[in-house]
Amino acid sequence: MSLPESDRELVTAELDREPTAAEAALFENLWSEHCAYRSSRPLLGAFESEGDQVVVGPGDDAAVLALPEPDAADQPPSERDADDYGDTYVTFGVESHNHPSYVDPFDGAATGVGGIVRDTLSMGAYPIALLDSLYFGDFDREHSRYLFEGVVEGISHYGNCIGVPTVGGSVAFHAGYEGNPLVNVACVGLTDEDRLVTATAKEPGNKLVLVGNATGRDGLGGASFASEDLAEDAETEDRPAVQVGDPYSEKLLIECSEALVDEDLVLAARDLGAAGLGGASSELVAKGDLGADIELERVHQREPNMKALEILLAESQERMVYEVAPENVDRVAELAGRFDLGCSVIGEVTAGNYTCTFEGETVVDVDAEYLAEGAPMNDLASEEPTQPERDLPDVDLADAFEAVVSSPSTASKRWVYRQYDHEVGARTARKPGDDAAIMAIREAGATPAESDDPDAGVGLALSSGAVPNWTEAAPYDGARAVALENATNLAAKGAVPLAAVDCLNGGNPEKPDVYGGFKGIVDGLAEMCADLDTPVVGGNVSLYNDSEAGPIAPTPTLALIGTKRGYDAPPAALAGDAVDDAELLLVGAGGDALGGSEYLAQVGGEDAFPALPDEPGSLVSTLAEIARHDATLATHDVSDGGLAVALAELITEEAGADVELPDRVAAFDETPGRLLVQTTDSEAVADLAGDVPVLRLGDLTTDGTLDLTVGGDSVSVSADTVRELRDVIERELA
Repeated sequence: MSLPESDRELVTAELDREPTAAEAALFENLWSEHCAYRSSRPLLGAFESEGDQVVVGPGDDAAVLALPEPDAADQPPSERDADDYGDTYVTFGVESHNHPSYVDPFDGAATGVGGIVRDTLSMGAYPIALLDSLYFGDFDREHSRYLFEGVVEGISHYGNCIGVPTVGGSVAFHAGYEGNPLVNVACVGLTDEDRLVTATAKEPGNKLVLVGNATGRDGLGGASFASEDLAEDAETEDRPAVQVGDPYSEKLLIECSEALVDEDLVLAARDLGAAGLGGASSELVAKGDLGADIELERVHQREPNMKALEILLAESQERMVYEVAPENVDRVAELAGRFDLGCSVIGEVTAGNYTCTFEGETVVDVDAEYLAEGAPMNDLASEEPTQPERDLPDVDLADAFEAVVSSPSTASKRWVYRQYDHEVGARTARKPGDDAAIMAIREAGATPAESDDPDAGVGLALSSGAVPNWTEAAPYDGARAVALENATNLAAKGAVPLAAVDCLNGGNPEKPDVYGGFKGIVDGLAEMCADLDTPVVGGNVSLYNDSEAGPIAPTPTLALIGTKRGYDAPPAALAGDAVDDAELLLVGAGGDALGGSEYLAQVGGEDAFPALPDEPGSLVSTLAEIARHDATLATHDVSDGGLAVALAELITEEAGADVELPDRVAAFDETPGRLLVQTTDSEAVADLAGDVPVLRLGDLTTDGTLDLTVGGDSVSVSADTVRELRDVIERELA
């Protein structure tokens, strides 16, 4: 680790002396791109983050949102007022663990889960759901599969051990991630007004208490490591920067946190993540415009002869720092002991500088706000990408259909989610494999019968992901499409968006073309979220995702949370017992282009990115209303792979479809904001749709076959064949 010379000059001028070794290391980590967002923060003002539902917005460990009362849960936020929100809160956060997951896929991914769960705990919330969005190199590459299997194993091991269900997410394969996979994990927690905690220190004289695992030397320099390009030898040379997780200790920490909050013992809290104790404690007091006196030798340690810098910056997992009133310190220690967790009173909050001593020697003495917030921002050049002209190859329809349906990016992800315990906690009402997950948030005091009522309480719908083909082809419009796609996933289950968090992944921002693409995804995501009336209440930025293979595609993972009355929702599969009485409709218009599609990725060629619909907020509300209608039997959104893939995913052994489409663009265009609907009342759908186009798609059949005619060419596949094609990941990794 070394502090860049330009930063050292600023620090020296501020301190009016040379920084100590510990100070230099602290500044290097806290002023890194990973912690300070030096290249991205100038762009992030584009996001709108306010609303009646937002209790705590960006800047804390996780956002806090008020849930609407059940009677208002179906209404878009623009139609609610402050009185429509109750006293049940959810927390929402997302983080990346990209570089660590390349160096050590199991521990890198596992500790990513642990970190975002502790972000949830630090707000006084209990974690109830995880979502993982994962991006790897081409599936046919041996190294990509090694990373893929290790990451999924790490997530499943950690999540299953701590008893938090992983209920949704996404997986994409793209050549650009071969040397730099992305692991983005979101967490939802449950709390209320009385239990809410923030990361803002309250007043001088309160004690700083470290609770959790003992501190070792693992993860040293993790924040600075995450702010550099991955070198060819990263898997061996950077292994010490990767943290090692212990999910069983995390489970104890979850329950201990609940006990501490139950007894109102926590005044402020911060999870020890990037930059370890130094990062968490300095940020905690800086947010309160305060300082701290910390005695580093008081920190409980698991390795002998640790130095001050190591104690400050180690990113050992399963640790929290709490601000505690002096009279409550003994009770905190007693509860930590009950859960077999270490507990150290390491110092106290002050009105002065942030100081750290080690064995009587002062090793850090700086202004906390300058350390935590004083990093200078970068002013970088950018270049905007251009859109290609249409150049589509002439390929056989059957070959193209098979290639797109069986592409690992569009294929079934059952191999992934069957490794996750997605039902622990008894809240998962709609499981992985559908357009969106739904968690049941039951009303306080409800009887068992009332809790099982599908119309009772609030259904919390969750979706997350991005499509690298889209944002590589057109960063700005591709990011807009990512936001609309996640909102459509919620709408397909009858939910309307409440709020979003984003994980913005990019390459080396010092390259103008890379920074131009990153700027495009920020602007596109911000614009579409505003159009959807969806505040972006938190997030994470991960840059320098470059390797010997080059930069990744700009990747704006969006995690979206929505609400509906009750927990029931139409499935993404045709109802076979209603074929004779139902029709299959397509609601919404395509964008008449194949740019960024899986079809072009498989067969070659170029095209512009499809045009996205006007008034997307109104469109999503309309789609959600159609999904909730009593006559709606099944719904499925149109996205990866286009209409052809959506139809293939919808058929079952009992119900098929005979559909004719005019051309390849209509069949494989991936424009989001469209819904396949099986209904027994097509007139009601048309009435609800209003100005939104509604197209009847051929006939439903009872033979379990998709008969698809495209511009005169035809392909016919059974549900069994589709399942076999879509099970490519499970088949190859069996």
